[in-house]
Amino acid sequence: MSENHARVDYPEFAALAPQVHAALLALGQAVDASGLDKTLTEIVKLRVSQRNGCAFCIQFHLGVARKLGVPQAKLDLLAAWRDAGVFSRREMRALAWAECLDDLTGAGGADDVHEALSESFTQAEIVMLTTAIASINAWNRLGVGLRFAPLA
Repeated sequence: MSENHARVDYPEFAALAPQVHAALLALGQAVDASGLDKTLTEIVKLRVSQRNGCAFCIQFHLGVARKLGVPQAKLDLLAAWRDAGVFSRREMRALAWAECLDDLTGAGGADDVHEALSESFTQAEIVMLTTAIASINAWNRLGVGLRFAPLA
């Protein structure tokens, strides 16, 4: 069996663990319903998925971002967002928070990153952004661990 072969594909996961699947979808729906900018959360989910190497989630969130009209330059330069010059201050602060939380081996949730974030986001927005980051990390662990193949 190939190392790249799915251990459990996404539809099978949804069938085998319907309550888990529904709970994860509900997290995303709660973030969407909060009013937090969907293009922002998609950029964040895409970046976290890039960092975690989840091909399934990268493809999925690229598709959503494109449908939302995220400029191609942002999608192309997301891996180098700090130096790209195409992201707003708010987007950059959200991406910094996402990367900070994605790496809990260091200073996860670092005070300086949170302080900068607080200058651009309300407390409620920070809670929802953090929820979006936690949710995509859960999806990434499932996608990588079970080797979900990108959907055609």
